[in-house]
Amino acid sequence: MLEFQELTVKEGARLRPYYETCDYRLCEYSLGVKLMWRDYLHPWFTEAAGCLIIRNCIEGQYVFDYPILGPEGDAGAALAAIEQYCGDKELPLVLSVVPEDKASQLVLRYPRVTVISERPWKDYLYHTEDLAQFAGRRYSGQRNHINKFRRDYPDAAFVALTDPNDPRLTAFWTDYEAEFHKTGPLAKQELALAQEMFSLLDTGWFCAGGMLAEGRLVAVSLAEKCGGTLVNHIEKALYSHAGAYPAIVQAFAACCGDGCDWINREDDARDKGLRTSKLQYLPAALGGKVRLQVGTELDILKRVPSLKTERLPLTALRPSDRDAYNALCLDDDRNRWWGYDYRTGLGDKPLTEDYFLDAAKADFAARRAVNFAVRLKGKLIGEVVLYRPDFRGGFEQGCRIAPEYAGHGYGTEAFAAAADWALYHLGLQRVVAKCFKENEASRRMLSSCMRPNGEDDTYYYFEKLV
Repeated sequence: MLEFQELTVKEGARLRPYYETCDYRLCEYSLGVKLMWRDYLHPWFTEAAGCLIIRNCIEGQYVFDYPILGPEGDAGAALAAIEQYCGDKELPLVLSVVPEDKASQLVLRYPRVTVISERPWKDYLYHTEDLAQFAGRRYSGQRNHINKFRRDYPDAAFVALTDPNDPRLTAFWTDYEAEFHKTGPLAKQELALAQEMFSLLDTGWFCAGGMLAEGRLVAVSLAEKCGGTLVNHIEKALYSHAGAYPAIVQAFAACCGDGCDWINREDDARDKGLRTSKLQYLPAALGGKVRLQVGTELDILKRVPSLKTERLPLTALRPSDRDAYNALCLDDDRNRWWGYDYRTGLGDKPLTEDYFLDAAKADFAARRAVNFAVRLKGKLIGEVVLYRPDFRGGFEQGCRIAPEYAGHGYGTEAFAAAADWALYHLGLQRVVAKCFKENEASRRMLSSCMRPNGEDDTYYYFEKLV
């Protein structure tokens, strides 16, 4: 299973090569955004299938970026690892800020998925040549502002910034804060984070520059090259120096945009003024981002259905099943074959009389699993559970029968009926199962209604397909 670790500045040198070659053209696929907005995104990372996998935690919910490929990366295998992680952890599978051109293949990958694409998420993408030259009538406004700026400050010049301790930067932030009139918490936070990003200039991950006029910085910019796109994280200019903003935009594109066909000036954060400004620079495209909330076939169920075999009804668990169900769940000798110790999920919580029934109820409410009570003459004698979705039309299935009812074929009968229901009524593409190699009874049960699908040192694996 994937193991994640926190994404911090200390890991930047390890992760930057992924972003350096990433061609998704979106600002979220940059090291700078992950570092600058880490207190909002809470990004953690791992590497699998030659890819960088980012797990963010936004407002308490885990969401995953689309995998970033390394030299021999396999996006499909990385997605499968994310799917398995979410299934094992009983987490919803949410892929966020997916590049629009990846969305169609993901819609085909997942049988049940909700797709969301909002206008405010889109990044503003410009041809580097357009911003570097401001050529043609459509950019006459920008040229006029720059010409006035250069008339007012004939000594104005663009300079590269490489030293985080450059005293000119310190002076710029002092001047900028004196003119900064936005009072919103997000604007103030963004300003503080922008200053923090300039402290990373000596890492070599970013390129930065400023516009000097009369010996002091009046505008600064910091960006990151990701594939063929220059992702511009920070653009600031003193309000008192009219024309400094378009001047830094043009000079930065001309001096730092080499090797990049595109400049991404990020989204507008739902700010009307920012949107107006970004549109005035005439983006060549809007970089779309898609959120995919992947569901499962259990989402269509309003309640646990009832099934009937030749001898056994399979129904929802009932409050009257509590004692029999507790005995089934607490049978350690029997449940060593179940592959799950209830104490793991219990943690420090007390074991109440309703714990197991409540857990099954909660799993179905979240559509993580469905538990069928196996009954004989109305009495609960075991259960069949459909659980651990793969989000691609498959679930794992397990079955356990109370010891006093073993040896009569009840498990085989109930398991086969539930698997058929899952495939032909629920609409799954596959049902999988496994058993410990030492558990000969389970192996015989699974072999009777499923086909073998490999083995390892611990388990025999089985599957049943439509």
